Amino acid sequence: MKKLLAFAVVAILASTPSFAQSKIGHFSSETVTQQLPEAQDAQRSLDQLVARWESELNKMKDDWRKKFEEYDKKKLILTDQARAEQERQLRQADEAITEFRNRKFGQNGELFQKQNEVMKPFQNKLFQVLEDIAKQDGYDYIFDKSGEILLMYANSKNDLTPEVLKRMQEFRK
Repeated sequence: MKKLLAFAVVAILASTPSFAQSKIGHFSSETVTQQLPEAQDAQRSLDQLVARWESELNKMKDDWRKKFEEYDKKKLILTDQARAEQERQLRQADEAITEFRNRKFGQNGELFQKQNEVMKPFQNKLFQVLEDIAKQDGYDYIFDKSGEILLMYANSKNDLTPEVLKRMQEFRK
């Protein structure tokens, strides 16, 4: 459905006289990101953070599993009160695991926030470079061909990836 809608929008725009005179370029943000050390450094720092949080989460799960195995071995000889207390502790530990997972990896969790924080300077720089290219070289539209945007045809002469890479590397040195 998205592809059909995007195709319809492009077809409608292409049929208007002002669009026919527009200068359009494209680039690959994926290529730019993969080739710039600052983006790679940002991704590495995020990966290290995720690895640390996953390690903490795995430790919590292992602790819960050990407590459950101990409880499971002894549950028949425990008093009702002791059994209820251990079950309460297991539930609390399970809730703590769920809460930790949501706090770190949830929809608005720390990972999401950290991604925004770490990648924001790179994204701002990329947007500024694209705006500069568009203004200096007279582009009306610049598409990112590595994302969700549908691109039916891309003439390689309009590929701005090398120019974006060059300017990103030279940006305010």
